[in-house]
Amino acid sequence: MSPHSPSPSAATSSPSAPIVWADAQRAAAFHAWLNALAATHQLQLDSLHLAAADAGFRRYFRLQTATGSCIAMDAPPDKENCQAFAQVATLMAQAGLRAPEVLAWDEPNGFMLLTDLGTQTMLDVLQPETPLANTGLFHQAVDTLITWQRASKPGVLPAYDAAVLQRELALFPDWYVAQHRGITLDDSQRTTLESVFAQIVANNLEAPSVYVHRDFMPRNLMVGTDKLGVLDFQDALYGPITYDIASLLRDAFHSWEEDFVLDITIRYWERARKAGLPVGDDFGAFYRSVEWMGLQRHLKVAGIFARLTLRDGKPKYLADTPRFIAYIRATAGRYRELKPLLHLVDKIEGTAPATGFAYGRM
Repeated sequence: MSPHSPSPSAATSSPSAPIVWADAQRAAAFHAWLNALAATHQLQLDSLHLAAADAGFRRYFRLQTATGSCIAMDAPPDKENCQAFAQVATLMAQAGLRAPEVLAWDEPNGFMLLTDLGTQTMLDVLQPETPLANTGLFHQAVDTLITWQRASKPGVLPAYDAAVLQRELALFPDWYVAQHRGITLDDSQRTTLESVFAQIVANNLEAPSVYVHRDFMPRNLMVGTDKLGVLDFQDALYGPITYDIASLLRDAFHSWEEDFVLDITIRYWERARKAGLPVGDDFGAFYRSVEWMGLQRHLKVAGIFARLTLRDGKPKYLADTPRFIAYIRATAGRYRELKPLLHLVDKIEGTAPATGFAYGRM
């Protein structure tokens, strides 16, 4: 998974910047592949430049064609799953979403030629200082999400099951607490964490299953037409319907006031009900479920960001961690069952306990 990775349309270098390859043989194979496609796809090879590199091992290049531009993806097959990318891209196209189309694919080498969804993400145009000005964009995102979820069928994508949820949660103690904070949990603290994690997993598995993008957030949604484009979907699974709406509104880059989050979540819930999606008839219960699903994501992402820094040498991601710790504390402080987690996180962070009401199961 590559949370908060730059989209292929978020340029990280100028067109004139040199392209660096660690593997000369792979570079030669990439350029030979593009040369072979040049005539068929009318590629202007001298326009090739790096568009983005993400938290994983994928890199995206933009190049001009006779009719516009396209994206070339470099995804080493021993590290990235291009088959999953191609499968989900097809599912999204079948659902009526605007997703990159695979124009050419060198499967053994992990090279893909894709349609270009543009250069501007939803994140680029958000106005954090005036939340209501963003309502229309979030409504578009909600409609896009519902379209994706309505296309869901069991047995098509891998299950987002207990094993995956538990493996993701383990990233928090293993990487954030032990490796980043340098804290060894005692037996009592580890038991507390295991107990809370078990409750989180059980709660999240109560939600009905649909297609889950897993990084459905403004950075991966492209503007520029009347329909948002969708990127970074290769980790999609079949799991809790609460996940993507939690991801959309609890972002790494902007923390919205709860009134705004509630407004957009209500909009999603109402439209999802009308679309026949299994969100239930009680918004309070649904919102609680969204918060618990979001908590799982926040704990996971804190661990992933620590791992990206310490293992993969990408320290920029750790700068976003305080926002996720704040999300964790806010949710854990709201529910009685999660108070042990709040106390443990406060001890790890050296922060004062959150104040306010605590709610039990609705």
